[in-house]
Amino acid sequence: MGICASRPSSKTNRFAPKEEEITEQNPNSNNANEEQVEKKQKEELEVVKKSPFFPFYSPSPAHYLFSKKSPAPSSNSTPRRFFKRPFPPPSPAKHIRAVLARRHGSVKPNEASIAENGESNESVAGLDKSFGFLKNFGSKYEMGEEVGRGHFGYTCSAKFKKGELKGQPVAVKVIPKPKMTTAIAIEDVRREVKILRALTGHDNLVQFYDAYEDQENVYVVMELCEGGELLDRILSRGGKYTEDDAKAVMIQVLNVVAFCHLQGVVHRDLKPENFLFTTKDENSQLKAIDFGLSDFVKPDERLNDIVGSAYYVAPEVLHRSYSTEADVWSIGVIAYILLCGSRPFWARTESGIFRAVLKADPSFDEPPWPSLSSEAKDFVKRLLNKDPRKRMTAPQAISHPWIRNYSDVKVPLDILIFKLMKTYMRSSSLRKAALRALSKTLTVNELFYLKEQFALLEPNKSGTINLENIKTALTKIATDAMKESRVLDFLPSLNALQYRRMDFEEFCAAALSVHQLEALDLWEQHARCAYELFEKDGNRAIIIEELASELGLSPSVPVHAVLHDWIRHTDGKLSFLGFVKLLHGLSSRNMAKAQ
Repeated sequence: MGICASRPSSKTNRFAPKEEEITEQNPNSNNANEEQVEKKQKEELEVVKKSPFFPFYSPSPAHYLFSKKSPAPSSNSTPRRFFKRPFPPPSPAKHIRAVLARRHGSVKPNEASIAENGESNESVAGLDKSFGFLKNFGSKYEMGEEVGRGHFGYTCSAKFKKGELKGQPVAVKVIPKPKMTTAIAIEDVRREVKILRALTGHDNLVQFYDAYEDQENVYVVMELCEGGELLDRILSRGGKYTEDDAKAVMIQVLNVVAFCHLQGVVHRDLKPENFLFTTKDENSQLKAIDFGLSDFVKPDERLNDIVGSAYYVAPEVLHRSYSTEADVWSIGVIAYILLCGSRPFWARTESGIFRAVLKADPSFDEPPWPSLSSEAKDFVKRLLNKDPRKRMTAPQAISHPWIRNYSDVKVPLDILIFKLMKTYMRSSSLRKAALRALSKTLTVNELFYLKEQFALLEPNKSGTINLENIKTALTKIATDAMKESRVLDFLPSLNALQYRRMDFEEFCAAALSVHQLEALDLWEQHARCAYELFEKDGNRAIIIEELASELGLSPSVPVHAVLHDWIRHTDGKLSFLGFVKLLHGLSSRNMAKAQ
């Protein structure tokens, strides 16, 4: 799947190799060479080598992975980085490739295959490759030349044969049915079409026309984008964008991703190749394409299948527990490349790439970073936070000073605020008081995002919102994807707002993310100031049993041992440590682990 709507054919001569999608790696190609490379890496204690040149011109990691002999390191390479442990952690690469081989049916016949999630291998002959798509493709479209090719099919230009759109060019993604050798691969095609049908109404989203099938192929008809890939523009600029030009790209990327996330869709393969310009004009509109690896995700759901492209994959994807935050990490990688022309995580092998993503930090010391604005560096760092809870969301990134000062940017509604409000509504009165104290310490920059979100929920400018306002705001922008991902299922958790209204002050307490504030340099100052406010207004004498009840701890948890340091013994009030932990809203399960 993953075929770009206007990706160049393999016949086209390119200066730079394409990014290898994780889903497209063959786990059985020269395993001995892979082990040899792994052994050498351990002996040298090598973690990451970043190319000093524009990395898109660097040889593909797959080249080294399957070659007989790895080349000697370049004398121009940056100094080696070392792990604190004696040896690097075991590489996840072999396991990942094994999982993906099962996904796409590339396991050799004589090899044992461990089914994922209890699934058993199915024979190719027994697979149902009937999708229920339209059957009259040939009568409606006239096929043109091939414009792109990938592992799972190819893309051609075409034209409408008749009707109001007669002569209008389109892109047709052709997926041969013989290449669908597993039930998962077939389901991927079904889901891609389902997502394309469901996601409508955004300017930066490739337009979907319809899907067809015959005995041999599936045909996905979409808007033809003739301006080329974002990757091509990066290469044509010698690898670097100015800050203003990078902002213009990032605003479009963030807007369409924020739209997808609000609808409950995670893309899972964001990279420069999957953004196309509609025309060759310098200021052409950018379109997100290729939803072949995308999926619906419920607000509180975590996905566990490993998909994506190696250089852009988020750490939590490799840990097999992720949601929409993984897309934001990929955007962070794109932003890093736009601004400096090199990848933040690079290595000679897939194993090295995965290890760098999990353990290494991107460099902001080498040129041109010292000459770039502090806002640009902060923007990228907050997108590339390895903890998904501390990472900015797409709407928060649009609210960041680096972006919002560029032009009159409209901040879209953020699904995160509803998740946070849900948690707030279920919190104890003590935690709500702590969050209100913390919200009073927010800076102008931090309040900007919350003001924008509140304004989207407050149509009458009355200064308050209720449940009806939230429902109206969501249903107004809902697509069929939102129904599929069941985003609206969280509304019952906000039922208390059916009978009362929430003002902006309380909204700030309900919709702020403690984890994200914790990632800021000023977190200690925020927490101390909030605690001082809490001491004046909300702190009171409290016994451990009452605190345990406030936190909803079960009797099975040894509360005295866990909560002993939360309360000052001098006056029985909440200590600073207890205050900070209360802000995080630790659950019974986490409390048990903390012993």
